Amino acid sequence: MAQHQLDLVRVGRERWLKQYYFLRAAFSVAWVVAAIAAGRSSAAIAGVLLVLYPAWDAAANLVDGLRSGGLNQNRTQALNVVASLVTAVGVLLALQMNMNLVLGVFGAWAILAGLLQLGTAVRRWKSYGAQWAMVLSGGQSALAGGFFVFQATTPMSPSIATVTGYAGVGALYFLVSAIWLTVSQWRQRARSAQLG
Repeated sequence: MAQHQLDLVRVGRERWLKQYYFLRAAFSVAWVVAAIAAGRSSAAIAGVLLVLYPAWDAAANLVDGLRSGGLNQNRTQALNVVASLVTAVGVLLALQMNMNLVLGVFGAWAILAGLLQLGTAVRRWKSYGAQWAMVLSGGQSALAGGFFVFQATTPMSPSIATVTGYAGVGALYFLVSAIWLTVSQWRQRARSAQLG
C-alpha cells in the first residue's frame, strides 16, 4: 500500500511538472510577443515587462516548489524565489538610472537563476524524465547572463530586444521538456498496457 501511494504521488508530481513546463513555455512566448509588439516602442511597457519577467520566475518557482514537496525539499527553488524577487526590485530601481544597469542586474540574475535551475534539474534527474533540457537551459542561462553583464559594461545602450532572444530560448527549453515528459508518459502507459 505504501509503495502504491508513493507511485501515485510520483505520477501526480510528474503530471504537475508537465503542466508547469507547458505554462512556463506559454508565458515566455507571450512575454516575447509583448516585448516585440510593444516593448520596443514604449519605454514604460518595456520597463513593466523587464520587471515582470523575474517576478513571474519567482512566482513560478514558488508554486512549483510547493507542489513538488515543499520548499524545504526544493532548496534551489526557494533560493530562486528570493533571487528573482530581489532582481525584480533591482530592475525596477535600475530602470530609474539607465538600461546598461538594467541589463547588468538582469544578467547577474540570469547567471544565478540558471545555476539554480541547473541544480533543480540535476536533483530531479533520477525521478523524472526530460531534465536534460532543463540542465541545458540552466547552463545556457548562466552563459547568457555572463554575456549580458559584459554587454552592460559597453558604451552601447541596450534595449528589451537584447533580452527577447534569451526569453525565446527559455520558452523552447520548457516546451521541449513538456513534450518529452508527455511522450515518456505515453510510453509508460503503453508498456503497462502490454504487461497488463
